[in-house]
Amino acid sequence: MSRILVVEDEAAIAELISINLRHAGFEVTLAGSADQAQFEVDRVLPDLVVLDWMLPGQSGIGLARMWRSAARTKELPIIMLTARAEESDKVSGLDAGADDYLTKPFSTNELLARIRAVLRRKAPEALDSVVEVGQLSLDPGTRRVSRDGVEVKLGPTEFRLLHFFMTHPERVHSRSQLLDRVWGDHVFIEERTVDVHVKRLREALEKVQCQRMIETVRGAGYRLTQQVAAVSA
Repeated sequence: MSRILVVEDEAAIAELISINLRHAGFEVTLAGSADQAQFEVDRVLPDLVVLDWMLPGQSGIGLARMWRSAARTKELPIIMLTARAEESDKVSGLDAGADDYLTKPFSTNELLARIRAVLRRKAPEALDSVVEVGQLSLDPGTRRVSRDGVEVKLGPTEFRLLHFFMTHPERVHSRSQLLDRVWGDHVFIEERTVDVHVKRLREALEKVQCQRMIETVRGAGYRLTQQVAAVSA
């Protein structure tokens, strides 16, 4: 599930965007000012920001420039959503680092399409399409995991962990990398917590004999292999 930060000081517009994004399967956080937006980005790096231009405090353009100049946020996907519709405004927004620029009034369907398009370009693994590795299938939209029609019950954290593994198969990930990408890079928990959730994930996958897909790479971390054992009749 992709995390979207909506930075909008008009409550009615923010709520409209939030409702539509949540219905589309996104996790949404709202910020009504530049300071609050920076706080949320510092807390947990979102997958994409929908950013208004005119905000209390610093402008959206100022925020975009600041994020683009910082190592942690330089690749953060940004869509400007603003009433400023002049060509010069669009040029300024894109030059400041926005990946796309949409003017108000706007269509929520178009906004959703643009969000998906930017995520496809920036982070394909963040999209809510079905992922299959071997015979294991994960559907982010319905939050179901299955093998040959047999469903696997997972908790929210184990689901996110498996989603990340399945969108990055065969790669080795350290505990700190998993904390950054699955829990969020400003969630302060012990790295050994990763081991606990990997253990739970393996226990859940044992039902469909896929527990061996999650491999421990000694001294390095974990990876998901595409090799799956045959299911006993």
